[in-house]
Order: sequence, then C-alpha cells, then structure tokens
Amino acid sequence: MGLFDRLKERLTRTREALSDNIAKLFKGGRPIDRALLDELEELLYQGDLGPIAGEVMAEINRLHERGSIKGEDEVRAVLREVLLGFIAPADVRPGEAELLHHPTVVLVVGVNGSGKTTSIAKLAHRFQSQGKSVLLAACDTFRAAAAEQLEIWAKRNNAPIVRGREGADPASVAFDAVESACVLGIDVVLVDTAGRLHTQTNLMQELAKVRRVIEKRLPGAPHEVWLVLDGTNGQNAIRQAKEFTAHVPVSGLVITKLDGTARGGAVCQIVRELRLPVRYIGTGEQLDLLEPFDPAAFVDAIVAATSGASSR
Repeated sequence: MGLFDRLKERLTRTREALSDNIAKLFKGGRPIDRALLDELEELLYQGDLGPIAGEVMAEINRLHERGSIKGEDEVRAVLREVLLGFIAPADVRPGEAELLHHPTVVLVVGVNGSGKTTSIAKLAHRFQSQGKSVLLAACDTFRAAAAEQLEIWAKRNNAPIVRGREGADPASVAFDAVESACVLGIDVVLVDTAGRLHTQTNLMQELAKVRRVIEKRLPGAPHEVWLVLDGTNGQNAIRQAKEFTAHVPVSGLVITKLDGTARGGAVCQIVRELRLPVRYIGTGEQLDLLEPFDPAAFVDAIVAATSGASSR
C-alpha cells in the first residue's frame, strides 16, 4: 500500500469533512450557483481550513465569474492547487528529517496531552527500522509517570534510556544522555521534555537551559527541535505553536492524532502561519503509524474524489 492509500485510509474523518462533502454538494450534477458557492465556503470552514478557506473561495469565485470553472472536478483542482501552495511553499521543505550528525540530538517539545511521548516512541521505532541506534532521554523529571512511560517504550523498542530521579534537574539528565550517546556511539538521541503549558514562562526558560547544556556537551546540538502538536486541536494548535517558537528555535513539527479528527485541514494553516516543515504526522496508536509528511499525498488524501463518487 502506497503513502497516498495509507493516508486516505487513516485520515477518514478529515476526508469525510472535505472530499466526501464536496461530492454530496454536487450530487445529481448540481450546477455551480451562488447558493452552492456559499455552501462550499461553509464546508471549507467546517473542515478547519481557517482563513485559507476564504482565499480558496476567492480563487474559485474569480474563476467561476470568468466561466473557467463549471463543476466538481474543477473545484477540486482549484482546492488542491491552492492548498498545495500553502502547505508546500518554496522556502519550506517538508518531509522526513535527514540525520546528518553523529549523534543527531533531537529535542522534542510540546504541551501535555499532545502525544509527545508516544511520538518519541514512534520516532525511535522508525529510526531503528532504518538501521539507526537510538537513545532516549527522560528529561520530564517533574512527573514520575512520564519517565516510567518512556521507559516502557524504551523496553519495547529495545533502546537504552537515561533518566534521573524525580525532581532532578532536566538539564543534567540531558547532559548525561548526550554524554552516554557519545561514549556508546549512538546515532540518534531523542530528548523528551516536560509537557509544558505554553503560558508558563519559567518552564520555557528551563527548556532554554536544557538546550544550552546540551550544546555545552556537544557543540551544535541539539540539531533539531521538534514541536509536537495535537491535530485534534485544529486552529488552537497554531496559538500554542507561536508561544513555543517565540522561546525555542523550533526546526520542525510532528502533528499527532490525525486519524481521530475531522480537523486535519488545520495542517495547511499551521504550515502557512509558522513557515516550518512538518516532519511527520501521527495516524494511529501503533508504533508504525507515523508517516513522513508528503504535502501532495496529504492534500490528495483529503480532497481528491473517491473513485466512483463523482456525480459525472
């Protein structure tokens, strides 16, 4: 099964909100008129495209007035073109991360409940399947359950883990993890951090300290800072992301839980607002359900017509 087919299968609810509802709109060969365009605009907003919905409709209205857009296929083509323009701009290169350093240190940040720790487990599994050795660093020392959860995932992945006692300095745990990785010849270090509320400035400052200490041990590290966002939060995820990017030099995004939401269209607005690459998307709970982000495959999975669904 190719990437497009996997995404089409896993992004069912977002697909229903966009592609399937577009098919219903044109059922019976309904012609494009003002009432249909109004319904289409409402549909796009309900698909959580945010302000992008208005820009898509501006282009559809312009083309309709010129007489160059007459039916469902043309509407889908315009929607695809406009969304791809936002989700794959020239200065943002989404896709799987290149692990160019040895070790490559990845700092993973995000708010509580975003799926951060599970995403780290999936990343470890993915990198190991590529023949990379992985070490996990449990730097959320404020909640014993967080380190325990990460340790469970480490055992499942058969990966070493560095953790400190409850309440230990997260920066010292990060230092020890990078030290161990250098000594052991590890390829990738995945650093879990406390699930910080984006309003807690003191915790953001502590995150900056973790970065400084890592760089002290390994100049140039962390090489990546990935922000994990809960896809079910839709447009609210953008506000969270802006708080993080104001304090931490985020280099990429991991968007989770896209299999359980009809709000996957928000990914387009997230990329447009943040101008950051989406590295991976989570489409289920199993370890292998973490996909490298491919803009064209993603857009096609949520807006392309289902075979036989067209009214023509």
